[in-house]
Amino acid sequence: MIDFEEELKKFHPSLEIEDAEEAIYNHDLTDMIDILIKMTDKPKVEEEE
Repeated sequence: MIDFEEELKKFHPSLEIEDAEEAIYNHDLTDMIDILIKMTDKPKVEEEE
């Protein structure tokens, strides 16, 4: 029978997963909210007549 507690003590996450996690969290992604904020923050150019 498998001793799950003993197996959990031996468990180490894959380095590839840790590297991928770091790359994902450190990568600055532009999402729809960022685009909307940029669009609404632009000063409106009023035409002078």
